[in-house]
Amino acid sequence: MPSPFSPFESTSERDNPRFEFAFEIHLDFAKFENIPDMPSGFGRGFVYLDGGTITGPRLNGRVIPGSGGDWASFRPDDVLATDARYMLEAEDGTKILLHNRGYLWGREADTLKRMQDWMFRDGPEVPFEDFYLRCSPMFETPKGPHEWMMRHIFVGIGQRQRHGNTIRYYALL
Repeated sequence: MPSPFSPFESTSERDNPRFEFAFEIHLDFAKFENIPDMPSGFGRGFVYLDGGTITGPRLNGRVIPGSGGDWASFRPDDVLATDARYMLEAEDGTKILLHNRGYLWGREADTLKRMQDWMFRDGPEVPFEDFYLRCSPMFETPKGPHEWMMRHIFVGIGQRQRHGNTIRYYALL
């Protein structure tokens, strides 16, 4: 039975972690900036957030346009380490800060190049099975009906699109 601190009825056991789908966020990207070939051996990129939508059984609303973006490190090992911050607005008007860290890497040596071709040079779409896009968000909410988001660990599984991402968030029960 859900408690006043959690909307979820189930819980994990020590040797049997359980996840429950909470919501999905579709992000629209506006433009990109890059700092290539830094002395540290990697590059830095920033994607401006143009908005998005939130749908699911536990949260619905929108991503506030212009409220943030994603700072990515392009590592020499062909891993993109993401660090995103932006604001959500729930259907009831509650503002929620999302801080998301994660990784994007290809399952084959040429996957990231193919993704760049897809996004920037009108190349063919790269299938979900060809890459790993996972993240771990933290949320900040005011007191009220969305406090449960500050009491759970979440895992996101992302799908890349040409001009954005769709990330499905699961709560660790």
